Amino acid sequence: MTIRRSELFGIRTDPSRGRLAVTTQLPATIDEVISRMEQIDRELDPHDGVACFNRVYLKVTKLVKQHVTEGTFKDGAFLERMDVIFAGHYLQNVEAAKAGRQVEGSWQPLFDVRGNRVIWPIQFALAGMNAHINHDLALAVVETCQERGTAPENPPVHEDFEKVNDLLASVEAEIRAEFELQLVKVATAPAEQLKHAVSAFSMSTAREVAWFNATQLWNARNNPMKYQIVLTGMVGSVNATSRVILVPVIPPPAA
Repeated sequence: MTIRRSELFGIRTDPSRGRLAVTTQLPATIDEVISRMEQIDRELDPHDGVACFNRVYLKVTKLVKQHVTEGTFKDGAFLERMDVIFAGHYLQNVEAAKAGRQVEGSWQPLFDVRGNRVIWPIQFALAGMNAHINHDLALAVVETCQERGTAPENPPVHEDFEKVNDLLASVEAEIRAEFELQLVKVATAPAEQLKHAVSAFSMSTAREVAWFNATQLWNARNNPMKYQIVLTGMVGSVNATSRVILVPVIPPPAA
C-alpha cells in the first residue's frame, strides 16, 4: 500500500501535485519569488519568527539572482528553476499557515513558536534554514531534475549546487556576527546556553545533508514506500534539530 505524503505529515495536499494545497499561485520566476518575499516582509511584524527567517532568505535569493545574471553557474537556467521550486516549498507553508491550515512537519517547530519574544531572531532564522535546507532543498533538487530530464549525478548539477554554498555561508556569517555582538549584552550563563542552542545548526553540514538526502530520494523515486521512508526520516531529523535551536533562554536585548 502506498503511503500518501498527507498521511505522513498530517497535512492537506493537492492530489494533483502531491503538495500542500494553496489558494494563490506560486511564483514562476526568481523576480516573482523576491516580490512575494518582500510582500511577506511588509505583512508580518518584524519580530515574528517567520519574518526573521524571511529577511535572511530574501537576502540569499537576491544573491542567487545576481549570480545567475552574472553567469556564475554553468547551468544558470537549471539553477534558477531549482531556486524557484525550492522557494515554493517555503511559500506554500506560509500560505497554509495564513489560511489556518497545518504546515508540514519540517516547518512546524518554527511556526509553532513564531510569536515567542524570548527566542532570538537568529534562532528563528537558523530554524527556518534547517527546515528549508535539510528538507525542502533535497525535494527541490529531485523535482528540478525530473522536470528538466537530468539527474543529480549529471554535470553540472552538483557543481552548481556547491557554488550556492559560498553565498549561503556569507549570509550565515553575517547573521552570526550580529548575534555575537548582541550576545555580549546578556549574562554569561544564559549566553552559554543560547550559544549551545544556536550551534545546533551548521549551514555547511546542512548543505551536505541536503545533497545526500536528494540522492537518497532520487534513488528511491520509483519505489513509493522507500521514498516515503526517506522523507519520514528527513522530517523527524529536521523537526528535532529545530526544536533544539528554538529553545527559549533569555529575551534578546532591546534594539
